[in-house]
Amino acid sequence: MFFPLSAWSTGLRKSIGKVGKASAAARFAAATPSGDFSIQEDKPYAELWMGTHPSLPSKDLETQRTLLDLVQDNQALMSTEIGHRYGGKLPFLFKVLSIRKALSIQAHPNKKLAEELHRKDPKNYPDDNHKPEMTIAITPFDGLCGFRPLAEISHYLSAVPSLRKLIGDSVADEFEKAVEGHETSSDQKDLEKNKKALQTAFSALMKCEKSDVAAAAEDLVKAAKEEGETFAGNGGPSNGGQELADLVVRLNSQFEGDIGLFVLFFLNYVKLEVGEAMFLKADDIHAYLSGDIIECMASSDNVVRAGFTPKFQDIPTLTTMLTYSYAPISEQKMNPFDYPYATLNSIAYSSASSTILYDPPIEEFSVVKTYLKKQGAKATFEAIEGPSIVICTKGQGKISVGPKVEDMKEGFVYFVGATAELVLESSCDDFTTFKAFCDLTGKEGSGS
Repeated sequence: MFFPLSAWSTGLRKSIGKVGKASAAARFAAATPSGDFSIQEDKPYAELWMGTHPSLPSKDLETQRTLLDLVQDNQALMSTEIGHRYGGKLPFLFKVLSIRKALSIQAHPNKKLAEELHRKDPKNYPDDNHKPEMTIAITPFDGLCGFRPLAEISHYLSAVPSLRKLIGDSVADEFEKAVEGHETSSDQKDLEKNKKALQTAFSALMKCEKSDVAAAAEDLVKAAKEEGETFAGNGGPSNGGQELADLVVRLNSQFEGDIGLFVLFFLNYVKLEVGEAMFLKADDIHAYLSGDIIECMASSDNVVRAGFTPKFQDIPTLTTMLTYSYAPISEQKMNPFDYPYATLNSIAYSSASSTILYDPPIEEFSVVKTYLKKQGAKATFEAIEGPSIVICTKGQGKISVGPKVEDMKEGFVYFVGATAELVLESSCDDFTTFKAFCDLTGKEGSGS
């Protein structure tokens, strides 16, 4: 069984979003009839949600019943095992994000902490679930993700005077001495010592007085504008001085004098090209800065924020919850591979079409990108014991389950029930879809 979804809601519009038709989230939402929604060219649009999360549940386009109601009325749509394990709700939340202005510096709590936060503060933590997430770029993307290697942080503490002054010489000295000589050690005692030192230094930064941060930010931005390529000691192994200078100036124009201007020297600055992806575990710190992305996560809306935002910030929780794992961004980028449970027809093969699997190390979700490069190219997906949601991000084609065939074009979204063999066929030379799914039988991929 499969049916089209209406994925638009009033929650789609946020100030951080791209404006008008520049927003992929807005274009996709406008593609499928969904009430009176139309794109206003002067308004920002940030998010498109697809799933059963009660904040913004998708609806069956034909009956206007929510997807949550439908899967709870008919557990066979998800499979009995998945329905029981996840309380009758879809285990994942599928999104399109269109980011013009930095999202908050944030992390998502693990399951135990999420339950505790929800119990104590349901207003700011609306559910009790964890939220590991995966990001796939559909346009060039940049963000701050995970802590940098320790040697890079030490470099910036010595090369950025305003940063060192803000956290204090004694804190900086203590960090440098604690990690020196074993920044990349894999010994467990060294790892624990390094993480403790990183937590102490980062917590000291996050607890600085706002007036001190604002004064230091003036010095930082002045240096960025004046020094260019030599800024931050000519940058570091991962980022050049000019690149960091431009980033500081850009972010200051969005959040003047914000603590996030200094946090960026602790976090990896990452750029993703189209098709590249990264995975963030629960309790991993990050801030998405710009670009259009496909995002898939466990079904939760819990966010612990601490910078680049006017919203509620919970610095004590953030600084105590983080894993303080540190690594180059290459270790967070994913390595997608051919999906083994899809068959391409001869036209698809000859045109180098592909079905690529992004398979994070959790059970709630995986995502397959299907790229059919010629009219008549077809991909047939074996039935799985779990639900799927499919969105078209480019081109047009057909989607079918059994004898039922539907048109599919940019922005169209479909729910596909468990045990259904799915077929995608291109009507053009550039048909791209993303399919989020959950399967507990191990059929998400042989390379996981």
